[in-house]
Amino acid sequence: MKSSDLTELVALAALWGASFLFMRMGAAEFGPVALSAVRVIGATLFLLPLLKARGQTEALTRHWRPILFVGVMNSALPFLCFSYAALSITAGLSSIFNAATPLFGAVIAWVWLKDRLTPSRIVGLAIGFAGVLWLAWDKASFKPGGSGWAIVACLAATLCYGVSASYTKKRLTGIPPLAVATGSQLGAAIALIVPAIVWWPTALPSHTAWIAAGLLAVACTGIAYVLYFRLIASVGPANAIAVTFLIPVFAVLWGWLFLGEGITLQMVVGCVVILVGTGLATGVLKLPLREPVRTT
Repeated sequence: MKSSDLTELVALAALWGASFLFMRMGAAEFGPVALSAVRVIGATLFLLPLLKARGQTEALTRHWRPILFVGVMNSALPFLCFSYAALSITAGLSSIFNAATPLFGAVIAWVWLKDRLTPSRIVGLAIGFAGVLWLAWDKASFKPGGSGWAIVACLAATLCYGVSASYTKKRLTGIPPLAVATGSQLGAAIALIVPAIVWWPTALPSHTAWIAAGLLAVACTGIAYVLYFRLIASVGPANAIAVTFLIPVFAVLWGWLFLGEGITLQMVVGCVVILVGTGLATGVLKLPLREPVRTT
C-alpha cells in the first residue's frame, strides 16, 4: 500500500469515526429520523453532481430498483439505528458495535452466497461474537433510561449492513461504485423524506446541531464514500476493509476530545476482542498453520 493510499485510509477512518460524534451532537435536537434524513439528502446533493460529471447517471437509472433497496438497507435503516443509539450511549461504544459489521457480513454471505468459511474464519466469528455479547451484556440495561435498546439498535444496524453487502455482491456487481453510492443515498432520502416531515422537531435545532448535521452529510457520508471507493479501486476491497479497525479508535478519540466521553477498561477489552475476531473472519489476520509432520 502506497503512502498516499495509507493517508486516505486514515482520513476515511477519521471521517467515519467522526460520524458517531456528529450523531451525538445532532440527534437530541433533530431526533433520529430528521437527522438521518438531513444526512442522506445532503449526501445526495453532494454526490449527484459528481455522478453527472463522470457520466454515470445511466447506470443509476438502469438499476434503480436494487440500488433503492441498498439505499434502505445500507443507509436509511442503519443511520436511523445509530442516530437513535446516539441518544443514550457514547460515540465510542456505538463505533465498537459497528466494528462487528464484517462478522454479520461473513455469516450472511455464508448462508446466502455460500461463501466458504475456513477454520480461521470460524474461529474469528466465534471470538468476535463473543466480544459483542460480552460487551452488550456488560453495558445493556432495559430499565427506563437504560442503554439496552440503543445497543439492540446498533446490532440491528450492523445486521442491515451485512445484508446489504451480500445483496450488493449478488445484484450490483459490475455497476459503477459511484452510481451505487449516489443512488443508495438518493433511495435513502426518498425513504426518509415523509417520516422526517412527520417527525420534524417542533423546536428549531441550534446552529451547532445544524453544523453537525451538515458535516455528517457532506464529510462523513459524501466525501467518505468517494474516499472509500477510491481505496477499493487502488488497493482492493480486502485492504480497504482495514478501515474497520481504525474507526473505533477515532470515534473514541473524538468523543473524548469534544464531548468528554470516558473510556472504560470493558470498552477497550471488548473492542480488542471484536477486532481480533473481525480480523480473523475477514482474512486480515490468519491463525498460524501447523506444519505437517514429516516421516522418514
